[in-house]
Amino acid sequence: MHVPTEVTGEIGKTVALPCTFTHPHSTHDKTLTAIWRIKEPYNGTVIFKCIAHSSSDFCRTTVGLKNRYKLLGNPRQNNLSLQIDNVTWNDSNRYFCRVEFSGDLHDKYESRMGIRLHLIGSVEEKAPPRIVNISVQMDQAHAFHAKCTAEGEPLPTVTWTGPVSDNMTSVSRTSHQITKELQHLIHDGKYTCTAINSLGHAEGAVYFYKFKAGSGSWILILLFVALGIKLLALLVILGIGAFWKGGRSSSSSPPPSSP
Repeated sequence: MHVPTEVTGEIGKTVALPCTFTHPHSTHDKTLTAIWRIKEPYNGTVIFKCIAHSSSDFCRTTVGLKNRYKLLGNPRQNNLSLQIDNVTWNDSNRYFCRVEFSGDLHDKYESRMGIRLHLIGSVEEKAPPRIVNISVQMDQAHAFHAKCTAEGEPLPTVTWTGPVSDNMTSVSRTSHQITKELQHLIHDGKYTCTAINSLGHAEGAVYFYKFKAGSGSWILILLFVALGIKLLALLVILGIGAFWKGGRSSSSSPPPSSP
């Protein structure tokens, strides 16, 4: 398998991932399968797959996301090169090509190192900030944290505002997203995340309220328990009264007259 280590693509454009191979067959006119994976070889997610049943048959696509993937090369000519249309930041990954020949379980070949797709933003693809996700989460120590993820081109600056401003924060970045975490939330209220770059700003908010069980809650619980006991006792008394009244009515009725 012959592939480059890295390919650079531009957001919104088309990129080609070259892949050629050699094999021990002088000719092979039986079924041939071409596969592309992402993330890792052999077990990675399959994003493209096509099958050619004979040397005169086209490689018919069986797996392909929204027709964005297209086989550029001809597998019968040892070329598995793939084209990706309308590239987005989510396409930044490592890609692995694979070919399978029918007739032998071990007659399968795949690139082990793969191709790293490096993406850059074009001038036309500058974008204002956008809040991708904002949430409050609890960690294993039962402490609450607020997370805000934003994207934009250029990468925006993210700030948190809320009931207090002395909470510790942590920041993580990728090529197109930034996540800022507000740690150890204690005070109730509204927490606002603001993302700003040269093209504008975006805001998102979460509301944080911790449940506090005070003495008033226990008083209400005891009150409902007491009322429940009284209602049950009343039902028992009414039931006994109805049973007693029915017994007296049957015993006071006159005996039937003899003929």
